[in-house]
Amino acid sequence: MDDPASGDLIAAAPTPRIPVRDRAGKLLGAFPVRRIYCVGRNFADHAREMGASAPASKAERGNPVFFMKPADAVVIDGEVLYPPGTSDLHHEVELVVALGSDAPTGELAVDDAMLLVFAYGVGLDLTRRDLQAAAKAKGLPWDTGKGFDHSAPVSALLPASEAGDIETLALSLDINGERRQESGLDQLIWNVPEILHELSKLYALRAGDLVFMGTPAGVAALQPGDTFDARLGDIARLQGHIVQASV
Repeated sequence: MDDPASGDLIAAAPTPRIPVRDRAGKLLGAFPVRRIYCVGRNFADHAREMGASAPASKAERGNPVFFMKPADAVVIDGEVLYPPGTSDLHHEVELVVALGSDAPTGELAVDDAMLLVFAYGVGLDLTRRDLQAAAKAKGLPWDTGKGFDHSAPVSALLPASEAGDIETLALSLDINGERRQESGLDQLIWNVPEILHELSKLYALRAGDLVFMGTPAGVAALQPGDTFDARLGDIARLQGHIVQASV
């Protein structure tokens, strides 16, 4: 059988890669990104600030909300271009989970889910809020509000073996030196193994997948020139700035 790859007629874009470092900062290698899954409304306080109801208990959670970003939305150098088509770009700081193994065929058991986790980082789910709100108001998909170029800045990844118990850690985001968002990961409505279990009902999870786990309250607008400093406890840090794209 002919190999289709042997006759490529165009040059394919390179696979996005995220550096993996140990706690001392030593570069261990790179993590090639396959897909980016994102979880919406996974902190009760953020769900409420967006006008949605929040569950009072696990029994009332219903189903998690998922959406996706393209793999090449990843930004690793901290330089984020202000996107076109919006005047209301918002930040959402999130735990990022990197998968290092393929899930078995079928539904992934919650108790087995953490075996897939390779590393953790901190990232920003950037959102064109005006486009998202307009789509939601019409009952339309809001892909343009979430899945655009440079919409997934992410820190270097730390191997899970060095991270310890992440549920004891806190997320935080400072914009221009002022705290905008902060919450403990113990406030997640759906934790990491539960989200991986739910994703496995819908998708074949593979090594190279990233999962952005949702954001706490405090989302707000970003402007060109703004600086950001996102942290996941003492294990991951993402610093950068928003750049006005040239016309």
